[in-house]
Amino acid sequence: MSAVNAQQLLPGVGQHRIVVLLIDDQKIIGEAVRRLLRDEADIEFHFCNEPANAIAEAERLSPTLILQDLVMPDVDGLELVAAFRRHPATQRVPLIVLSSTEDPKRKAEAFALGANDYLVKLPDRIELIARIRYHSSAYVAHLERDAAFRTLTAELAEAADYVRSQLPQPLDGPIRSAWEFIPCTALGGDTFGHFDIDPEHFAVFLLDVCGHGVGTALLSLSVMNALVRQTLPAVDYRDPAAVLGALNDLYAMERHNNLYFTLWYGVWHRPSRRMTYCVAGHPPAILVTPDGNTTELRLPSVPVGVAADFPYATAETAIPDGARLYLFSDGVYEVTRPGGEAYTFSEFVGHLATPAASPGHKPRETVALMRRLQGHDDFDDDVSLLELHFE
Repeated sequence: MSAVNAQQLLPGVGQHRIVVLLIDDQKIIGEAVRRLLRDEADIEFHFCNEPANAIAEAERLSPTLILQDLVMPDVDGLELVAAFRRHPATQRVPLIVLSSTEDPKRKAEAFALGANDYLVKLPDRIELIARIRYHSSAYVAHLERDAAFRTLTAELAEAADYVRSQLPQPLDGPIRSAWEFIPCTALGGDTFGHFDIDPEHFAVFLLDVCGHGVGTALLSLSVMNALVRQTLPAVDYRDPAAVLGALNDLYAMERHNNLYFTLWYGVWHRPSRRMTYCVAGHPPAILVTPDGNTTELRLPSVPVGVAADFPYATAETAIPDGARLYLFSDGVYEVTRPGGEAYTFSEFVGHLATPAASPGHKPRETVALMRRLQGHDDFDDDVSLLELHFE
């Protein structure tokens, strides 16, 4: 795509230099148009009387508008319009065709091939300048929007990379871990982590902030840091209900731009091999025993930040030797097949129950399966899947 050169920009907001390229085999027409535009300080005029060189000249000059004759020897004007629209450097540059007659059929053909406007030559000076300014300004504004969007996209990608850098390194020992984290096209609010509270207690969590955007990601990182660094005041991190209650007080949605989040938080007691857990409106964790049986670790509750003083409850379960525990956000299983059929949660649990083709690769294999099921690689929501394997 052609871009506006730095030389085309003028000081001041909204000002830009207009670059006009006229394609016409008649030099007298070129001189006439030059005289029509010579008093316009912000319009830079160029003339090409060799239609065969038109596209090369457009590549060299990066015009903000092309004027093109329709009747020229050796070159069909309509074919040249189509050629401009096929070429990457000129396919979006506004193009005004010049014709010697007001022919509705000819005009319709020109518009069908991609012309932006149609003038009978030679047009009135005031009208010509007005149309040049209108089309050129719209084109430059479009390029500026594209540039701003590219910058925003790059910044969102950088932010997503930063979020990823804060996620935990895989564990290798009595507890092994593996995970997949795939932000959707807009920056989202999934984070997860695990940490030792003390030598006997190991905590694990996964949270999902509502919505998308930078604010959502910032909130998720704030919560993750409060958990991993254990900075919540006067809270026993071995007590999941106390942790969720403190988070609910600290992150009331009315104080955080109406954002709330779901959370699964569990504490494993190494000597007894029992997991105490608490849930805040989050999908259940799935415990898979070595014989392939599954248990959904769920509790009725509400997301953090929604209801003040909500009485979060805890539950506990044994973690057998060799068991696998899966924490995830709903983005990983809420996929739709190409025919419109939704993938069910029970199907997802059944998939988790089956052993991985390669040990430690279950999260990666699961994401690959979801992509195959929906027929494309992109997800509508953040995808987070954390596996803990207890030896």
